[in-house]
Amino acid sequence: MGKLNVTLMRYLTPEDFRVLVAIEMGMKNHELVPGPMAASIANLQHGGVHKLLRELCKHKLLSYERGKRYDGYRLTNTGYDYLALHSLTKRNVIGSFGNQIGVGKESNIYTVADPDGRELCLKLHRLGRVCFRKVAEKRDYHKHRKSASWLYLSRISATKEFAYMKALHDRSFPVPKPIDFNRHCVVMELVQGTLLNHVADVQDVEVLYDELMNLIVNFANSGVIHGDFNEFNIILNENEKPVVIDFPQMMSTEHPNAEMYFNRDVTCVREFFKKRFCFESETFPIFSDIQRSDTLDAEILCSGFTRQMAKDINLELGFEDSEDNDKLSSDEEFFDAEPEINKNFETLGDPRNPVSINDIFSNTEMLKMDKYSDDSFSESDSEQFESASIRSTVTTIHPEEIKRRIKLETKNRVRNAQRRKCVAKGEANAVTRTRRENRDIVKTSKGIWGYE
Repeated sequence: MGKLNVTLMRYLTPEDFRVLVAIEMGMKNHELVPGPMAASIANLQHGGVHKLLRELCKHKLLSYERGKRYDGYRLTNTGYDYLALHSLTKRNVIGSFGNQIGVGKESNIYTVADPDGRELCLKLHRLGRVCFRKVAEKRDYHKHRKSASWLYLSRISATKEFAYMKALHDRSFPVPKPIDFNRHCVVMELVQGTLLNHVADVQDVEVLYDELMNLIVNFANSGVIHGDFNEFNIILNENEKPVVIDFPQMMSTEHPNAEMYFNRDVTCVREFFKKRFCFESETFPIFSDIQRSDTLDAEILCSGFTRQMAKDINLELGFEDSEDNDKLSSDEEFFDAEPEINKNFETLGDPRNPVSINDIFSNTEMLKMDKYSDDSFSESDSEQFESASIRSTVTTIHPEEIKRRIKLETKNRVRNAQRRKCVAKGEANAVTRTRRENRDIVKTSKGIWGYE
């Protein structure tokens, strides 16, 4: 993926961002969001929204896709970037956008500046790349979910990293200072230094080796394991002091595979020093050397940590079992805190879901049906009902049967009208397209159908 071009942001109107937010909200429970549903959520006119949707698709902020059952719009990575940057700009966190300074298997790194001109670092999480798609195996983001969009998983990754970084920074660990985050973007302090992988020589190799090993042990004593502690995630500042970055994969020392990850971090450092600096030490930490002194994993709910573990650890360390530990929220409760979508849009806006009679009664059409109920109706409605009764006497149809047929006819009329509204204006309907394809197949398959 190339560099993010933010030039278009200055030309986008509030209505454009309103439509992007509507598509984002619709994607919470729709793979493809129909145009009428986007217009309803955005609370804009359908014709104007369709024009905005076309323009956003033209600039690749949205993607229009044709499915087998229905067509709709999907938010692209660039559109998601624009939404996050727009929110950070309105918070006065970001004032200008700079160059790209790094690319990882699951993120892009850029330099930005606040309104006062102070340089910051912006990390855009990019889960879903071809080189890193085994997220279900490498991370526990999915939990019990069968599937989730890459945008949603990127948001979870960014939220986790910000929580880890803030907790570590509050404990005076050598990590960048977290500033703010939104969706899949994390804004942090820009560390002035050189990546350890690009360092060819240091003044004191032994001191640097001891500092890195002590960091691994101090992490573990606080209850966490970095999980990816290597030369690509360590920066040496001007004083050759290490600064650790990249935290989405951190886990608790209570994780079933904690010892394996701890030993892997130690081995990565030892192998790098052996190859780069020809330095090999016989002393290195082991997992049994850990002496827990903090409950950082309980505070941020690291991978492999449960509520019962939090209670046991607090009891072992002599801490009081506070109400916060009893009310530890799960990742799903925290990460699913999205704006609620109108229930009418959820049910009636999806062409895949049939419209039930209860949904129809909940709308204004229920007022029309109440005219034929036995509870209350106006005099004019009474006259209409009496005329229907007279006609029923002539045709020997029971009045209750007439009421049932009228309700059924009204139900079908409302359902058909709703189906027509769900057709994407300006594009071919998926149902009609499928019927045409089937009709062409039947015409061309003369031998199969018995025609000469």
